[in-house]
Amino acid sequence: MAQTVIKKRLSFWQIWNMSFGFLGIQFGFALQGGFMSRIFQTLGAEKDAIPLLWIAAPLTGLLVQPIVGYLSDRTWHPKFGRRRPYFLIGAVLSTIALFFAPYSSALWMAAGSLWVLDASLNISMEPFRALVADKLPDTQRSYGFVVQTLIIGIGTWVASNLPWLMTQIGIPNTAAPGVVPDSVKFAFTVGAIILLASILYTVFTTEEYPPEDLDKFKKEKEASKGFFNGVQEIFSNIAGMPMVMKKLGLVQFFSWFAFFTMWSFATPAITEHVFKATDTASLAYNDAADSVGNYLGTYGLVSMFYALILAFITSKMKINRKLLHMFSLIAGGVGFILIYYINEPWMLHICFSLVGLSWASILSMPYAMLSSSVNPKQMGVYMGIFNMFIVIPQIVAAIGGINYMYKFLFGEEVIFTMVLAGTSLIIAGLCNLWITDRNATHDG
Repeated sequence: MAQTVIKKRLSFWQIWNMSFGFLGIQFGFALQGGFMSRIFQTLGAEKDAIPLLWIAAPLTGLLVQPIVGYLSDRTWHPKFGRRRPYFLIGAVLSTIALFFAPYSSALWMAAGSLWVLDASLNISMEPFRALVADKLPDTQRSYGFVVQTLIIGIGTWVASNLPWLMTQIGIPNTAAPGVVPDSVKFAFTVGAIILLASILYTVFTTEEYPPEDLDKFKKEKEASKGFFNGVQEIFSNIAGMPMVMKKLGLVQFFSWFAFFTMWSFATPAITEHVFKATDTASLAYNDAADSVGNYLGTYGLVSMFYALILAFITSKMKINRKLLHMFSLIAGGVGFILIYYINEPWMLHICFSLVGLSWASILSMPYAMLSSSVNPKQMGVYMGIFNMFIVIPQIVAAIGGINYMYKFLFGEEVIFTMVLAGTSLIIAGLCNLWITDRNATHDG
């Protein structure tokens, strides 16, 4: 029997509970983004080879996320709902991969761990995005994604500082050549525990709305069974994606090219340019790498406070999502470019504070704009397809886009990767001017 689902406005804590699992997901992404390049360098990787070692992760995301989104749209369990089964599967696999990644003894093992970790995190991530759109009325979409961003900011800041914290409590920060220090191993272990616990918290504190017509839902699910039917429908959705989604895709391309550049090259670029440390077995390098993690944590901390401000604003008034996103991206671009010009390490906090404005906006505004522009029944698959605009730029960057562009445009020094990241973010900000659909750019 069909029943009309009226989406009630939820309180801050209800939205917090349903988004809390993103704390753990972000622990995984922050440890991956902040320290996998360090692990690669420790195991002997050359700087220019690092992006290729990352390539399996976005390639997997390109395949996994549309499939998971498609499947979650067609899932309903009386106890675990639509999205939460995927939270659970992703949580278990991510926890295992995160724990074992720093124990890799060869580059191929580290690259394989990154591949499994990223694929597993992606299984959980997009259903979390879809859950916000499932549960909230359009007038609360921006608010919901901003609260999610607040939790992500907390996770980014804490996780990015874990190796430094481990060092402060006396865990060794150096090891024999080719061996990852214990400080990093302990940090990844703590991250794995928090990842699993936070997702379980959301699973057991959040309920989902059932399909409006359960009988019709079951019939449609039965009719769409089969691998080829699923693939055909995903490609059909890709071909028929709304124009707003295509325009947002261009913004996403340049945004995520910039952040993939940061994750790949921040450690080698800053340890070399700012701290003058290049010997990966030395105490100077490992202390500098911890400091880079600390500075990267700054963008997470600032994104948290920025998200708090946005949460207050979006709970009280309507906003222009497009203009806010444009300003935030350009600010982050300026922050990346300024890294080249600093002469004191503490100034990196200023640079990454500006980057934090971009990060908070990237994790909220595009999804708020998208969720107001697609069919609610296809929210999961479109959230998965939308993630193609995250992984495609990472693939382009990994197969040579970074190495070619920074050397061609700026020079041979690895610090110019940060200038390239800044330039890409500024372009992303300006691309927002092409988005004109009022349903996307303004709260409902």
